[in-house]
Amino acid sequence: MRYTTGGVQTFHLWSLSEDVIVDQGAGTDVLLLTSRWGQDRLDRPSPAVREVLRRMELGPVLLANALSGPEDQCPFTLPALSKLSHLVVRTLGVDDLKGPLLSVVPLSSAASFVLIRPAGERRVCLPRHVAFTVPESGTGCVLESDRSPHRVVLHRQEAAWVAMTLAWPTTLTAVSAALPLPPQVTEDIVGYLAAAGLVTSVDEPA
Repeated sequence: MRYTTGGVQTFHLWSLSEDVIVDQGAGTDVLLLTSRWGQDRLDRPSPAVREVLRRMELGPVLLANALSGPEDQCPFTLPALSKLSHLVVRTLGVDDLKGPLLSVVPLSSAASFVLIRPAGERRVCLPRHVAFTVPESGTGCVLESDRSPHRVVLHRQEAAWVAMTLAWPTTLTAVSAALPLPPQVTEDIVGYLAAAGLVTSVDEPA
C-alpha cells in the first residue's frame, strides 16, 4: 500500500462518501450501508472489515493503519471493499505534509475503481468530453465528464499540471520528463485519472 521512490512516498487513502451511513448494529452477521442509492448489505463481515468501515466513515484512512490487528489482514479487507466501490472515495496522498494530491469521487451506483498503469510508451490523453471546472470554494479544480461514473477533485497544482499535459496525446514517459515531479507521483496521478475513466489510450503507438 505504500512505496518509496527518490525519497518521496505516495500512499492510497480510502474513505466513504459523505452521504454514506454505516449501521454497525444491524446484527452480528450483517452490516448495512445506506447511501443515496439505497442500501448495501455485507453478510458476515470480519472484525477487520467492520473496523475499516468505521474509520472510513470518519474520513480518509490508510487501510493498514485502520486495522486493529496485523497488517497481513489488509488483503482480506479488499474483496469486501471492492463490492462497495461505488461508496468509496479514493484519495492519492504524498508524504510532504502539503495535503492530498487528488480524490476520485463516485457519481454512480455502477462506479468501479481499479487502478490502471498506462504503459510508459503508449500515448494517452484526456477525452474531449472531459471538462475542467473550479468549485465554488475556489480551491483546486475538478475534472468530470457526463460519460464517466467518477469526478476527480485535483487538490494541488501538481495534479493539475499532470492533467493539463494530457490535453494532447502524450506518453507517461514524456509527462514524467516534462514535469518537476518524482516519476512515481506522475505515474500515480495518471493511474488514478485512468481508473476514473478520464484518461483514454490513443491507438497509434508513440
